[in-house]
Amino acid sequence: MTIAPAIDQASSEPVPAPGARAPLVDPFGRKISYVRISVTDRCDMRCVYCMSEDMNFLPKHDLLTLEELDRLCSALIARGVTKLRITGGEPLVRRNIMSLFRALSRHLASGALGELTLTTNGTQLAQYASELAAVGVRRVNVSLDTLDPEKFRAITRWGDHVKVMAGIDAALAAGLEVKVNMVALASVNENEIVPMLEWAHGRGMDLTLIEVMPLGRIDEDRVDQFLPLSLVEARLRDRYTLEALDHRTGGPARYVRVGETGGRLGFITPLTHNFCEGCNRVRVTCTGTLYMCLGQDDAADLRAPLRASASDELLHGALEEAIARKPKGHDFVMERSHPAPAVARHMSVTGG
Repeated sequence: MTIAPAIDQASSEPVPAPGARAPLVDPFGRKISYVRISVTDRCDMRCVYCMSEDMNFLPKHDLLTLEELDRLCSALIARGVTKLRITGGEPLVRRNIMSLFRALSRHLASGALGELTLTTNGTQLAQYASELAAVGVRRVNVSLDTLDPEKFRAITRWGDHVKVMAGIDAALAAGLEVKVNMVALASVNENEIVPMLEWAHGRGMDLTLIEVMPLGRIDEDRVDQFLPLSLVEARLRDRYTLEALDHRTGGPARYVRVGETGGRLGFITPLTHNFCEGCNRVRVTCTGTLYMCLGQDDAADLRAPLRASASDELLHGALEEAIARKPKGHDFVMERSHPAPAVARHMSVTGG
């Protein structure tokens, strides 16, 4: 199957999807054009800032089938969503996951979908990179917090550094653009930010730094993990020339150009610089629960209307009712006086 390249939204708008309906617009006038869809809560790692080592995962019958995920994504595209990001857990551990990518690629070919992409830990990329490129995926985000194999094992508990590096090599060889996502952890990897930046830019990859987020109970103290990126940026400015960019990928990152390397560096700062004002995103879990905000508990059940009728009328009604409740922003706090997480669910459940 030959797939048309994903449309560059900076220069051209996707064409309306067949059966297109009115766009989903929240109470603050923000059009929902970007959805992150989790296909599994399972992962082959147990990163210390994300999960407890002994996790209880959902029964498989609670998860949306791949056919239901395709139907849901298609309904969202009909409502004006132009970017889909497949997430997990680790999305590539979902059995037969490529059948979903192949199904969704028809929306790229028609021009209704501008971009289909995924966030991955990289362990399965060596197996799937070429096929992902063949069905129209053009960019992938790879989560990688250190270049040190021993520290990588300590952070991920179960991770295989060699597999991730092989996955990145395979993605680049397949022609995929790779962005490395690095969670900045105080006293853990903060001295590796410069080496990571120079390694990523040396291979033609963007790097995005992310503040640790207070989602779900873990075995560690997140207050000890928290490294404000305002401090990191100030340190980097002592070493590099950072030029602000207008570059946007549809997500919350703010980008700069690093003069000495020529590469892009992104900052995702949910705590030190709230990015909610222009939020165009929602998240759907692998069970079909729609979260209108990453940092709020209010949610809508999309699985019930999906399974109640072969028609999408109930589903569209549920989407409209949910987006009408989308809040203005989140209320993340990272202080010892607030030891509990902002929300109880883990990031692996919400979708990374």
